[in-house]
Formats: sequence, C-alpha cells, structure tokens
Amino acid sequence: MTESVVAVDGVDLCIEEFGDAADPPLLLIAGGGQSMVWWDREFCARLAAGGRHVVRYDHRDTGRSTTTPAGRPTYTFADLATDPLRLLDHLGVERAHMVGMSLGGGIVQHLAVEHADRVASLVLIASSPAGPGGADSGLPPMSPAVAATFADPDPEPDWTDREAVIAYRIAVERPYVGTLGFDEQRVRRLSTLEVDRTTDMAASLTNHFVLEGGWSGRRHLSGISAPALVLHGTADPLLPLPHGRALAREIPGARLVTLPGVGHEIPPPPLWDLVVSEVLAVTALA
Repeated sequence: MTESVVAVDGVDLCIEEFGDAADPPLLLIAGGGQSMVWWDREFCARLAAGGRHVVRYDHRDTGRSTTTPAGRPTYTFADLATDPLRLLDHLGVERAHMVGMSLGGGIVQHLAVEHADRVASLVLIASSPAGPGGADSGLPPMSPAVAATFADPDPEPDWTDREAVIAYRIAVERPYVGTLGFDEQRVRRLSTLEVDRTTDMAASLTNHFVLEGGWSGRRHLSGISAPALVLHGTADPLLPLPHGRALAREIPGARLVTLPGVGHEIPPPPLWDLVVSEVLAVTALA
C-alpha cells in the first residue's frame, strides 16, 4: 500500500495500489470533488484479499494530483473521464474492472461506451443514466434538502484555516447521507485526511462542478456488453433509487443490488460485506 505520483500526458495523478499486481486489475473512481481517501483502505484491502489488484487514485484537482485554479479548471470532462486510461497505460494494463461512484459512475459509463475494449466489467454506484433528474428525463429530482444546498450554499470557509476547512468538508457530506445516519467520527477522519493531503481544497470542491462537457450518452447504454453491476442506496437524496433501476434496465444484463438505508455516498462500512461480495462476483465474470 504505497502512494505514488505518476506523470502521464503532462498530468500528475496520485495513485495507491493494493494486492498482487498479477491479479486482475480493479480501478476505483470516486465522485465529484472526492479524493481517493473516500475509498477506505480497509475496503480496498478486502477487495485485494479477494484476488484483485486494486488501484485507487486522486482525480485532477483532488488530493495530490494536478491542481488548477479554483473556479477555472484548465481541463474538460472528457479529460477527466480519460484519466483512467492514462493510468492503465502507465501500469501496462490493457483492460481493467472499473468501479465508479456518482461522477465516477458517469466516467465508467463513458468508458464502457467509448472505450469498451478497456473495460472488463463495470460497477456503478449511486449513478444514473441521465443525471439528477427533471421533467425531461423521466426520473425523479433530488430531494428539497439537497436542492437547497445548490440554491443557497453555505459560505465558503477561510481556506487557510485548517479547522474551518475540515468543518466545511464534513458539512458538505451531511446532506447526502441516507437513513443509516451520519457517521460523524468516520466522516471527520476522512475529511481530515483529505484536507491534510490536498493541495487546494477550494479547487477540489469547485472545479469538477464547473467543467465543460459531461456524460450524455444514455442512448448508447444498450450497446454495453461487459458484465455490469448497479449498486444503489434506497435512501439516495441526490439520485433517488429509480435512477439506479433505470440504469440497470438500460444496460443489457446488468444486475441491480439495492443498499438498504444508504444515501448518495460510497458504501459505508455496514454494507461492506455485501458490496465486496457483489463486486468480486461481477468481476469474476470477465
């Protein structure tokens, strides 16, 4: 379990590997504004113990990867979405199993359609074929509480005040939890770790949400042939469960597994036994 920063196509990306490099590669792709720390090390170790070479990484503008000015990213969604391919090329890997949460799920969908030869299987967590919904998508919108965070966001902290930034990072997560409740101790631990290893938290929590472009390939999902698993929380306030059901319907052969009480979040520890079992099962199919 060693972090390293690799330079690929003029971009620095921080990665960490778990398990035997001879095992099938499994790439974990976090959500918007999330560094790799939200994939807990223990969770990664459990997947590695199941015979997978697990790789987690910091998106651009998160953690120790390349940073651009807050509010003015110098890259597009397409650049962010093809960073996994840059990492696979660096690792000498032709095809990998890919697990993506939220924005990461959009990235995995994009890769499964546009670069199908690089995707051995796909796991989509808290994802959607159409984004946060609205009348034109046929899928339900986000909850009023989450919508309020976009319409009337909390004031930004003093980015030079470590404790204030940690408190702000914790507050960012709170509206997205489900009925399992908010694990303050765990979220504080991960938020602190993220703040302490991130070059620019203002850029980290801003830039992914102002990128040009985005995933809009819903009509192509029916062409995906790789084994697919959809994991979706029953209490997701950003992308309610019908988004996960729609995604599973539109990808041929996809299996939907609901996560009781989980919100819009990387699955928390109470669900790890179920999630690890399901991920190992789908990645054994290819």
